Amino acid sequence: MSLLDNLKAKLAPAKDKVSDLAQQHGDKVTHGLDKAAKVVDEKTKGKYSDKIQTGTGKAKGAMDRLAHKDDGTMPPPDAPPPPPTF
Repeated sequence: MSLLDNLKAKLAPAKDKVSDLAQQHGDKVTHGLDKAAKVVDEKTKGKYSDKIQTGTGKAKGAMDRLAHKDDGTMPPPDAPPPPPTF
């Protein structure tokens, strides 16, 4: 067994647990991302809105990929992330 295969085998349970947590609490994480993005946007007076929106969308996309690992509803890899809701 190669080092990479050995590492993948040892990390599989952790990956499954993270996926389960993302499925259970994805809405809370998404709400927290939106809330944080709104606060940062207000603190910077809208100067970095586009960058904040892009980062929030990517974070939500990563959450979606984690949460939908097993149910077959995973978006295609080249699909744009959903826009954040401020």
